[in-house]
Amino acid sequence: MTKLQALTQLSKGDYKAFLYDCDGTLADNMQAHKDTYVKVALDHGVTIDPAIIDEFAGLPIVRVVEEINKRYQCSLDPVTFNALKYDLYYNEYIQHIRPVEFVTEHLKVHAGKVRIGVVSGGSRDAIEKTLEILEIRDLVEVLVCAGETERGKPYPDPFLLAAEMLETDPQYCLVFEDGEAGVKAADDAGMDWIRIDKVEGT
Repeated sequence: MTKLQALTQLSKGDYKAFLYDCDGTLADNMQAHKDTYVKVALDHGVTIDPAIIDEFAGLPIVRVVEEINKRYQCSLDPVTFNALKYDLYYNEYIQHIRPVEFVTEHLKVHAGKVRIGVVSGGSRDAIEKTLEILEIRDLVEVLVCAGETERGKPYPDPFLLAAEMLETDPQYCLVFEDGEAGVKAADDAGMDWIRIDKVEGT
């Protein structure tokens, strides 16, 4: 069984909306994000282990920087770091991202059959551009990004806003994620979820 077949099987049910995370779920770009975190931190005299990015996957960048400050007892400015990281990623890395094929194909297959939303902890500009590069932007009906709800993941607010915008009850939404923060947010929103990094197949 292929991963696409496995994901299709797992996502069967009485669902009316599919909500996908972007970075690491639709886009195979986590290495690029790690590289930009490491470079911006290093430019400010802080050497970080890129594994911390996996640990806090799904959190908005400013929250990840706050965690880096705690872990490394440093004082990186989260807002400045966010801006620098965004510029570096957008200008030097974004054009080279690739799709997570079985997840983007899953979205394409189900577009028009269920409502489609993308819920991300990334900035709207970067996510819009990412979806365009992956050639799926026109299939996404609703996009909820960092800063568009009072609280981001791991709180349920972004998923609840997407459900509201899609006029779909949370219990009929299925979330596709690759990180703990997203899974907790989906749980607290009353939505079923699938960890795409745990899907087995060929």
